[in-house]
Amino acid sequence: MIKNLVIVESPAKAKTIEGYLGKDFVVKSSFGHVRDLPKDNNAIDIEHGFKPTYVISSDKKEVVSQLRKLAKEAEIVWLASDDDREGEAISWHLTEALNLNDTKTRRIVFREITKNAILNAISSPRGIDMDLVNAQQARRILDRLVGFELSPVLWKKIKTGLSAGRVQSVAVRLVVEREREIDRFKAEAAFRITAVFDVQGRTLEAELPKKFKAEEEAQAFLQQCIGAEYKIENLEQKPLKRSPAPPFTTSTLQQEASRKLYFSVAQTMTIAQRLYEAGKISYMRTDSVNLSEEAIQGASNEIQRSFGEKFVKTRRFKTKSSSAQEAHEAIRPTDFSQMNVSSDRNEQRLYELIWKRAIASQMADAEIEKTTVTIGISTQQDHKLQATGEVIKFEGFLKVYIESKDDDEEGADEDVKGMLPPLSIGQGINLRQMLATQRYSRPPARYTEASLVKKLEEMGIGRPSTYAPTISTIQKRGYVEKDSREGKERNFQVLTLKDGNITTQTKTEITGAEKGKLFPTDTAMVVNDFLVEHFPNVIDYSFTARVEAEFDEIAQGQKEWENMLDQFYQKFHKRIESSENISRADVSGARELGADPVTGKTIIAKLGRFGPYVQLGEENEETGQKPVYASLRKGQFIESLTLEDALELFKLPRIVGTFEDKEMKAAIGRFGPYISHNSKFYSLPKTLDPLKVTAEEAIELIQAKRKADAEKIIKTFPENPDIQVLNGRYGPYIVAGKKNVKIPKDKEPSELTLEECVALAEATPEKKGRGGFKKKADADKPAAEKKTATKAKAATTKKTTAKKTTTKKKA
Repeated sequence: MIKNLVIVESPAKAKTIEGYLGKDFVVKSSFGHVRDLPKDNNAIDIEHGFKPTYVISSDKKEVVSQLRKLAKEAEIVWLASDDDREGEAISWHLTEALNLNDTKTRRIVFREITKNAILNAISSPRGIDMDLVNAQQARRILDRLVGFELSPVLWKKIKTGLSAGRVQSVAVRLVVEREREIDRFKAEAAFRITAVFDVQGRTLEAELPKKFKAEEEAQAFLQQCIGAEYKIENLEQKPLKRSPAPPFTTSTLQQEASRKLYFSVAQTMTIAQRLYEAGKISYMRTDSVNLSEEAIQGASNEIQRSFGEKFVKTRRFKTKSSSAQEAHEAIRPTDFSQMNVSSDRNEQRLYELIWKRAIASQMADAEIEKTTVTIGISTQQDHKLQATGEVIKFEGFLKVYIESKDDDEEGADEDVKGMLPPLSIGQGINLRQMLATQRYSRPPARYTEASLVKKLEEMGIGRPSTYAPTISTIQKRGYVEKDSREGKERNFQVLTLKDGNITTQTKTEITGAEKGKLFPTDTAMVVNDFLVEHFPNVIDYSFTARVEAEFDEIAQGQKEWENMLDQFYQKFHKRIESSENISRADVSGARELGADPVTGKTIIAKLGRFGPYVQLGEENEETGQKPVYASLRKGQFIESLTLEDALELFKLPRIVGTFEDKEMKAAIGRFGPYISHNSKFYSLPKTLDPLKVTAEEAIELIQAKRKADAEKIIKTFPENPDIQVLNGRYGPYIVAGKKNVKIPKDKEPSELTLEECVALAEATPEKKGRGGFKKKADADKPAAEKKTATKAKAATTKKTTAKKTTTKKKA
C-alpha cells in the first residue's frame, strides 16, 4: 500500500523532489500531457458549446496505466504539475484520465524545487483551479479551430502541406513586413567629422554634432579648419546614476542569452528547464519581475558577504504587464550562495547569467561623473566640436553585470566611456588630424529569434509558455529561415586634414552581413498576403493581442470560455465559407516577368511545392515539349525578381566539363548549389559559384568527397552491399539498408562478420517515421525539376481536403 503518490511532469523533477520527501512518498512522472484532442474531425463539437473530446495519447497509454494502478493503491494523490495554465490543465487531465477521487486528491504548486518550497506546498494544498484549466482549453480549442479550418484553405488556394496558426501567422507577418521595410529602404550618405588632439602626451577624441550631406560641404568645413587654433571653451561635469535592470522574465532571459551566449530561444528554454528541475533556479516561464522577500534577503546577504554593505540596495520591481501574476516570481537562483551548479558548460553559463542579473537587481546604483567638453575652432563661429568622457565614482551593480542591447537599439552594449585627459577652460590643444568619413544610414535590423520574441511581447501577443514553440514552429513549417548572409562591398570616402593638407581616399567596407537572423521565405510572402487580404482578423496585431487578453480574463474567472469562442468562431467560419469564391490564380503569387530575348517565350516566377522557381514557356501537348524550370537562389523573392535575374537562373544547370567520361553539371537545388556527376551529388562550398565553377575545381571537389567517403568505410560485404560498417561523427556504427545500428562496446568494428551485423540489425527496432521523407537523390535536385512528378499526388490531396472541409458540426 502506498501512502502518498506525487505526480509531476518530468522524470528529472521527480528525482529531485523524491530526495526532499520521506519514505512515505512515491514520486512519479506523467511525462507532460497525457491527453489531447484527437487529430481527426471529431475533436470539437461546435454545435454543443465547443465541447472537446480528449483521448489518451498513444505514447502515454502505458504511463497512464501504471499511474492508474499506483493511484488506486495510494491513500492520497498529490498533483504537482507546474504552476501555470498548462500545468493546471495537466493536473485536470490526470484527474480525469486516472479517475481520481476528489476526497483523496490534492493539488500542490511551487515555483522552485527546494526542500522548503516542496514542504510548504504539501502543507497548503488546494483544489484544481478550473478557471486556469478553461483558459488553457480555450487557447487549445481556438488554435485547433484556426489551424484545422484555415490550413485546408491554404492547401487548396496556394499549395498542399501549408499551415496557419493564430500566433505563428502573426509572427510570420512581422518577419515579412520587416523584410519589405528593408527592401524599400534607401541608404542615405552623410559625412561625420571626427578630430584627434594631442593633450600633454595623451589623446582626446572629439566629434562635430552636425553631419554634412554632401562631400563638398565636408570639404569646405575641413578647408576652413586649416591653420585654425583649438581651445577648450567649456567643461561641464554632471553626476549620473545608472540603475540595474530587473531580474529576468522568460522573454528577457531569452533575449540576453541570445545576445551574450548566442543561444537560440529553444536552447535557452531547454537548459533553463534542466536547471529548474535540478532545483537550481525558480520556474522559468514567467512574465513577472517580482522577487519574494526570502529571495531579496538571500541576494542581499550574498552581496554583503561578497562586496560589502554599501553595495546593497533592496529593490522591489513592479511588472508593467497588466496580465503578469505578481504572486509569481522572476527567474532567479534558488540559493544565491551557490555559484557552481553544473558540470555542463552551457547550464553553468546560463545559471551565471541568471545569478548575475538577479544579484545586480538588488545592488546599489552605479555613480558616474560625466564630463562634456566643448572645443572652439578659431576659424568657425557656427560649429563647435564636442568630447565626452565618464569616470566611475562608485561601481555599484556594474561590478557584477551590464545589460546588452539589440542591433537596432540606442547604445548597444552600452559600456562606460573612457576617461578624458586633464583639461581646463581656455586651454589650447593641438590637432593631430581631422577626418570627414562618409557614413550610410542603416535599414531596420532583421529580427533575431530573441528580438522577435521581444516584439511579440511588446504587442501583447503570446505568453511566456508560447514564445519558444512559436519561434520553432515558423521555422519548421518553412515560413522563416534562421540564416547568416554574406555582405556586399561598398565604397566610402574619407577626407583627412593633417599638417595643413587635405587628402581624399576611397575605402571599402562590407555592408549588409547578417548572422543568425530571421529571413522570410517566398511561401511566407504569399501566405501572409493571402491571410492579410482574406482573413484580416486572424492576422491582425491588435485582434491577436485582444484574444490573449480574453484568455487572461477567463483565467481570472471574469469571462465564460464558451462565449469567447463563439464570438470568435462565428465571424471566422463565415470567412472560411466565403473563401470558396477566391480564385487560386489570384493568390499564387505568380508574376509574369517578360519574354526571353532568344526564344520569345514568356518567363513566369511562381511558387511550387518545393519552393519558388521560374518557368520558361508552357507545355506543348502536340510536340511534347516541356517548359524549362530553374529554382530561385537564396535571398531572391518572387515579388522583386527581375527578368535579368531570371535569365541568369536559366544558365543553370550548366555543363562544367567531363570527368571519367561522364558530364559534370553545376546546378542549384533545394539545399543550395551542387555538382552532379554519375548520378551522385556534391555540395558546392560558399566560395564556389555554380555559374563560374571550373572543371578543375569540380574534379577536386568530387575527389575530396570520395577520399572522405573512403575513410568513412571500415568494412563492406560484397555478398550483401546493403550492410556496411562505417566511421561516424560519434564513432563506428553499422548501416543495414536504411537502419543505423549501434555496435556493442565489446565488439571490434573491423572484425565484425556479416552474420553478426545482420543479427545486431535485426535486434535494433525500426525508427518511427517522421513524415516528409524523400530519397536523397530526389531531395538534392533543384526544386523546379521535381514539380511535374507531384501533380497526381496534389490532385488526390485536393479531393481529400474537399471532403474534410464539408464537415460542419465537428472540427
